[in-house]
Amino acid sequence: MKIAALQMCSSMSSDENLKTIADGCARAANDDVRYLQLPEMAVMFAEDHQQLKSWVNSSALNQTLDELARLADAHSLYLHVGSMAYPGPDGKCFNRSFLFGPDGKIVSTYDKIHLFDADIAGDAPYRESDNFAPGEHAVLASVDDFQLGFSICYDMRFPALYGALRQAGADIMAVPAAFTVPTGRAHWETLLRARAIETGSYVIAAAQSGLHANGRRTYGHSLIVSPWGELISACTEGEGLLISALLDRKVIKETRMRVPTLANARDFSLSVNHNAAQ
Repeated sequence: MKIAALQMCSSMSSDENLKTIADGCARAANDDVRYLQLPEMAVMFAEDHQQLKSWVNSSALNQTLDELARLADAHSLYLHVGSMAYPGPDGKCFNRSFLFGPDGKIVSTYDKIHLFDADIAGDAPYRESDNFAPGEHAVLASVDDFQLGFSICYDMRFPALYGALRQAGADIMAVPAAFTVPTGRAHWETLLRARAIETGSYVIAAAQSGLHANGRRTYGHSLIVSPWGELISACTEGEGLLISALLDRKVIKETRMRVPTLANARDFSLSVNHNAAQ
């Protein structure tokens, strides 16, 4: 199966972003791609609470979902919308992934579990939880003969999620993102290759890239990693870049035979001082 990731610099206009997505779908289909992943916040990149609230309560939300369904159907693609804001509880939103099947129907959704809340010396606090409610369920979906494990951006720092997806049968780990530039330079590739190595799975990460209308700058460098941890397709910065790779189930099987971590895993006590001298 051939998979691809579309790198974007999404704006606060869903119409503009849909044009970029439509072009990416057409290019992917012409290259015999079966699964196309878009970045986090692909269709509307707003961070202000009022902008998000206006978006999720507008007719544009359902119109956008209808157009994405049409594109998946028209191009016979599994279209994975990395994420978009969707109505949640208590006036907040979910940061939600949508996977559309080649018939245009929604196959599955996933709400981002791990939200980035941090106090950084010399900088303003960052509170993703001010705008978003966390998801509570790991999600796995079939993409032809492969099993796709869902995650979004900051999730990649929590290997337990990927371990659970691997135990549930995931072959591919999806990590659409909007990574900042400083953390991207330091950690992006390392974390994604680690998630591939730990689980013996393919990893695909479509990224936002560039300076956005909301003033945020993102790292880009979308990539696809083999189960052995090798980069098999990648790009640097730039909008509208499409990367692709052909997946091979034999590679997954061989990698997991050589490093059978799932079979070798053991339960253990969390009493880390159990054998310490008394």
